[in-house]
Amino acid sequence: MKTWIPDSRNFAFLTWKQVDALPRGSTLLVLPTAAIEQHGHHLPLATDTLINNLLLGKALALIPQDLSIYALPPVCYGKSNEHLGFPGTLSVSAQTFLAVVRDIGASVAAGGFRRLALYNTHGGNTSLVDVLARDLRAEFGLRTFSLFGSAGAPFEGVSEQERTWGFHAGEIETAYLLHAAPELVQTDEFKANYIARVEQPELLKPEGSWANFAWLTKDISSSGVLGDPTAATAANGERWSSEAAARIAEALIAMCKSEPRHGA
Repeated sequence: MKTWIPDSRNFAFLTWKQVDALPRGSTLLVLPTAAIEQHGHHLPLATDTLINNLLLGKALALIPQDLSIYALPPVCYGKSNEHLGFPGTLSVSAQTFLAVVRDIGASVAAGGFRRLALYNTHGGNTSLVDVLARDLRAEFGLRTFSLFGSAGAPFEGVSEQERTWGFHAGEIETAYLLHAAPELVQTDEFKANYIARVEQPELLKPEGSWANFAWLTKDISSSGVLGDPTAATAANGERWSSEAAARIAEALIAMCKSEPRHGA
């Protein structure tokens, strides 16, 4: 798998003696969670995992060397059952995902580390990551944090329609990979499809509302795309990924330095 994680920030590249020398209380370990699933005709199955690695790698490169922050190897397989029926999608159940990340958290705690950030770039994992952050805090006393996607980057130049409903293999994800791994993007295979339209608001939404309907990608899109990749450019991918990385770096630094509230 391609990686943009700096070698000096890669936890798996350390020996156990080097790990033993890390300051347990202040070291922040970052666990990436993503997916291996269909991303239309034009993007690879590893898109979510590659984007996670790209943004986290760029963010770690911005962090001062005196801060002890390391990336753990990613959990590549996620809860991707919305994409089942498309060849190549590899999904685990919610129970399996919860168990695997819980056990990694247990190992982190057993090693004496106190801070763990869950960095997720697959929408199907989002609610599970929220549950895990609270459960790991309660069960092991870990200072647990959650971080999602592009960390609220503004994506200047993206249309309202794409910003709202272009959340799978659309312009932003395609731009990221055109910038970072253009050899993996099939630019002659772009397809566009949306799950909803901003100019046609309905009571029941696909997600992010107080009244949602459950959906499977195959119910909506024959190509597997939920968005429009045609406007994507490598230049925008570079700019947007740098903006996202700066926000992620800021969040990681805050997590590393944060102190318990009310003496907890």
